[in-house]
Amino acid sequence: MELKKGLLFLLLLECVFCDVESMCVKECDVALASYYILPGYLTVENVTGWLESSVLSNSDVIKSYNKDKIIKDNLPSFDRINVPFPCDCIHEEFLGHVFEYSAAAGDTYDSIAKVTYANLTTVELLTRFNSYGHDIPQNAKINVTVKCSCGNSQVSKDYGLFITYPLRPGNNLHDIANEVHLDAQLLEKYNPGVNFSKDSGIVFIPGRDQNGDYVPLYPSAKDAAVGVSIAGICGLLLLVVCIYVKYLQKKEGEEVKLPTESSMAFSTQDGTGKFLINGHDKTAIKKMDVQASTEFLCELKVLTHVHHLNLVRLIGYCVEGSLFLVYEYIDNGNLGQYLHGTGKDPLPWSSRVQIALDSARGLEYIHEHTVPVYIHRDVKSANILIDKNFRGKVADFGLTKLIEVGGSTLHTRLVGTFGYMPPEYAQYGDVSPKVDVYAFGVVLYELISAKNAILRTGESVAETKGLVALFEEALNQSNPGEGIRKLVDPRLGENYPIDSVLKIAQLGRACTRDNPLLRPSMRSIVVALMTLSSPTEDCEDGASYENQTLINLLSVR
Repeated sequence: MELKKGLLFLLLLECVFCDVESMCVKECDVALASYYILPGYLTVENVTGWLESSVLSNSDVIKSYNKDKIIKDNLPSFDRINVPFPCDCIHEEFLGHVFEYSAAAGDTYDSIAKVTYANLTTVELLTRFNSYGHDIPQNAKINVTVKCSCGNSQVSKDYGLFITYPLRPGNNLHDIANEVHLDAQLLEKYNPGVNFSKDSGIVFIPGRDQNGDYVPLYPSAKDAAVGVSIAGICGLLLLVVCIYVKYLQKKEGEEVKLPTESSMAFSTQDGTGKFLINGHDKTAIKKMDVQASTEFLCELKVLTHVHHLNLVRLIGYCVEGSLFLVYEYIDNGNLGQYLHGTGKDPLPWSSRVQIALDSARGLEYIHEHTVPVYIHRDVKSANILIDKNFRGKVADFGLTKLIEVGGSTLHTRLVGTFGYMPPEYAQYGDVSPKVDVYAFGVVLYELISAKNAILRTGESVAETKGLVALFEEALNQSNPGEGIRKLVDPRLGENYPIDSVLKIAQLGRACTRDNPLLRPSMRSIVVALMTLSSPTEDCEDGASYENQTLINLLSVR
C-alpha cells in the first residue's frame, strides 16, 4: 500500500514540476517585404533570384501585390515593391524567414545586407546564422534572415498582414504614414520606441492583399486558448489529486473506479488488466510499468488537452498496480505494418497521400493551435494509426514536450527513434517543431518506398544508410523522376502518378533539410498536401491562393 501511495505522489509531483519551456509560436502564412529597387534590378526575375528558397517565390504572385507599380516585367527604379514571404518562428526567438542565397564573387555580409537584400536583413543577422568569416566563397549558400510581423491584437484587430519596411535616409513618420494612408499614431503603436527618422532599421507597417484590401487579424485558437490552458493545467492537477485521495480510500486489492473524460467507470477484472467500458465499447489498452510514470503522465496531459480528428482519442486511464491508458480502437493498425509488414494489401497511392495529409493536419494542430505548443518527438510510421476508412491519426504522445510562448531553443535529453531524428536534435538535443517536420519528411519517403528509415547495406550492423540519404541521391540525379521510380514501392506496380510521387519526394526533401530554419512549417506542408490530394477541387475560404503559391515548396532544390 505504501508503494502505491508513493507512486501516486510521484505522479502528482511530476505534474506540478513538469518541464514547460517557452518559444514563440504565432506564425502567419504570409508577410510582405518592402524591397527598394536599385538601377541594377530592373526586372521581376532579378528580384525573384534571391527568393529561390521562399515558398512564395512566384513572379506572378509578386506582380499581383504590386499592380499599380509593375508594368509588365519592368520595375520602378528608386521605388519599393512588396514581396510576399512566409513568416515563421526563428529559433523560437522572433518571427522571420530564412532565405537561401547563393553568394556571388566578391560578396560580403555588408553587400548582401545593404545591396542584394536592400537592408531587409543586417550584417549582425548574417553573421549569426552563417559560419563564414570575411571571405565568403563564391556559390556558398548563405542563410539570409528577414524579420516579419503577424500583427498585434492589443493594438488593432483590423490588420493581419504586415510589411517589413526598411527605413532609408530622408524617411520620417509623417511621410511614411501619408504614403501608406494610415494614421501616424497607429504606426507608432506597432513600432514602440522606434525613431522613424533614423536612416536605417526596420519598421512594421500594415499592408494590403492582392485585392488592395487590408487583411483583418482573426484571433487564432492559440490566442483564445491562453486562459483556457492555465485552467486546464490546474484542472489536471486537481484530477491527479482526486485520484490520489480516492486511491487512499480504497483497501488494497479492492476494485478501483476512476473518473474519466466521458464520466464512464473503468474496472480491473481478476488482475488481468482488461477493462470494460459500459460493458460493450471496443477500446485499445496501453499498459505501462510504474517506471514509465513520466511518459504516462505526459501522454495523459497531452490527450486531455488536445482533441482533433487526426489525433488518437484518449477515453480514460487507470492506476492499479500498473499504469493503463485507454484509447479509441483503431481498426487497421498502424502505417508501419502496412508499409513494412506482411499479410496486408498494399495501400494505393491515393490512400498514402490522404494518410500523409491526415497526419500532417494532426501535427499542425499541436504545433499551431494549442498553448502550450506540443512537440511530438517520435513521429514515425509506427505511430500513425489507420482507421476503418483508411484515414490517419497520430498516436503515442509519451515523449511529447510542452513549449510556452516567448522563450529560446530547448535543449533536452535524446529520445525518439533513430532514422527520424534531425541533425540538430541527434547532436545537440535542440528541440523545436522542426524536429517533427524532419521526421514527417522521413515518413513521406516511407510512403513512397515502403522501406525502413534505416536500411542495411551490408552484412555488418554498421553498414547502414538512412532513407534521407537514399532519396537525396535520387533527387540529385540529372533525371530525378527516373531515380525516384527506382525507389517506389514495387507492390504499387505502375499504379501511381509519377508527378505526384516526385512532388511528395521533393516535399520530403524540404522537410529533411539539415538546417531547421529552411524546413517548412506543418501549416505549409498541410496546404501543399491538400493540393496533391484534391488537385481539381476548388478550395474554400481563400485556400485556393495558398495552394497555388505554397505548392512552390515542392520544387525547392
